[in-house]
Amino acid sequence: MTDLPPPSPAVTGPVEAAYDRYAQAAGQWLDRYAQQGGRVYCGAGCFACCNMPIRVSLAEALITASALDDDLRARVGAHARRVIENARTAPDDDTYVERHRTEVGYCPILNPVTGGCSRYAARPTRCRDTFSALPALYCAADTWEQLSPAERRAYHREVARTPGTDGELHYIAPLEYLSEPVWEEAAAAMSEQWGLQIWGDFWVLTTLAASGDFMAQVKLRRAKGPGKRLRPWALPTL
Repeated sequence: MTDLPPPSPAVTGPVEAAYDRYAQAAGQWLDRYAQQGGRVYCGAGCFACCNMPIRVSLAEALITASALDDDLRARVGAHARRVIENARTAPDDDTYVERHRTEVGYCPILNPVTGGCSRYAARPTRCRDTFSALPALYCAADTWEQLSPAERRAYHREVARTPGTDGELHYIAPLEYLSEPVWEEAAAAMSEQWGLQIWGDFWVLTTLAASGDFMAQVKLRRAKGPGKRLRPWALPTL
């Protein structure tokens, strides 16, 4: 059994409440979108986006970490190590994203049988607000590279005339804007309780959030006062 940190409801509670508010607001927006003829192509078993890198707050990561069992926690930790190795060796951002999707691979929390998230209720903000206005083909890692110039022009035309997009990509932009209050709540809760904010890769922070020693250092930072830095930290062995 992993020595988990004690719960941090003063940090996670505001984020969970913001998740609920977002779900209500997004549901209302989607209802109006459908009534106006809009279509969302995401659904159960669709996981083409589940190999994208994700940025989260430590507040969100704590919620996910608390929902993992020991086996899944270990698999998330192994995934986090691959993320770190990719970050250390990728020569640029584009290479980092490409290798994350094709080599680091799919999120280990994904259920490979159903194609659904095995911890759906504890997923982070970015997994909640990403919706596609075009078929999942366009979310897959290698689709763009395989399109011909004519097909790329057709894609841009389709995106430009599809309601809900930002005119450049096929993701539904208003649903991302609606989620911003979740991150605002996370930032405020971390600042209030810890005197600092921690943001980063989803799998790395979820692994660290499951470490009692790491979380003790985070909370100690507030006791030490402003200007005190956290010591360098290695991922715990799970």
